[in-house]
Amino acid sequence: MKRIFLKTVLAAAALATLGLAQAQTRTIKFVNQNAKGHPIVMGMEKFGEIVEAKSGGRFKVNIFPGGALGSDQANLSAMQGGTLEMASMNSGIFASLVKDFAIYDFPFLFANAREADAVVDGPFGKGLHDKLQEKGLVGLAYYELGFRNITNGKRPINKVEDIAGLKLRVIPNPINVDWVSALGANPTPLPFPELYAALEQKAVDGQENPLATIQGAKLFEVQKHLAITNHQYNPQSVVVSKKFWDTLSADDKKLLQDAATESVKYQREQSRSAQASTLENLKKSGMQVTELPPAEVAKLREKMKPVLAKHTASVGEATVSAMMSELDKLRK
Repeated sequence: MKRIFLKTVLAAAALATLGLAQAQTRTIKFVNQNAKGHPIVMGMEKFGEIVEAKSGGRFKVNIFPGGALGSDQANLSAMQGGTLEMASMNSGIFASLVKDFAIYDFPFLFANAREADAVVDGPFGKGLHDKLQEKGLVGLAYYELGFRNITNGKRPINKVEDIAGLKLRVIPNPINVDWVSALGANPTPLPFPELYAALEQKAVDGQENPLATIQGAKLFEVQKHLAITNHQYNPQSVVVSKKFWDTLSADDKKLLQDAATESVKYQREQSRSAQASTLENLKKSGMQVTELPPAEVAKLREKMKPVLAKHTASVGEATVSAMMSELDKLRK
């Protein structure tokens, strides 16, 4: 009888321990607009693996790619409200909260990935992320979306004038509307989850995104022409809801920060190693690829100057000066 009683007590204790362990497991929902297999999503998955391993299973990271939980704007509100823990999204989107972030949407800002890494990983990038805290967000790191290029379903783009008249979907923010307008095209702000259908239904003629996104979202199915313009470089901020962050211990905050930093290295490697093969795959999928000659790129840059001047005033002279100072140091 004693033996049966002891077994019962031990079984109850084991169940209680299991229940406690399960109760202590915290779930982190981590969202992004890109499809599974995209380098951004691969970075998120790496983050999840690191967090789950280093926390001994105390944290579980659930990845929601492909806009599964709504648009960036909806995700932003959810993080501020504390109902969503994490997201990776275009850093320029935060300009609606902190105007300085609009600088990341300046056309032809970075000449190459090395410059971008040095700026976003250094004091400038960290300083901008720090400004998000008073808006209910904590910036941990920057993934890479990469350099953006223009696609359309109407005609090849061999010169700047070929862009004029095209109805192009843009990320919903003022600088993107203005630079497309400066080229004589018609900007159409749309959330990313609505893009494929808009192209398919010919509500817009084209769009602009990095190669990995064009492939991942299967835009080659509804777009024929791809112009390699490399007109913008998009850092992607990895951000956490401050309401969630404030519930963590100092050790757990460090765990998430370290995991984000470690996953960045992996994510950028995936992004850059895939560039050449992605372009080949897009060609094999039927896209006709053109590249603007240097004289046309110079013309494109010239048309952007009034846009940069206008938005320097709205972003803030100090922020733009700080960015240009960093770039000057790197280029010496």
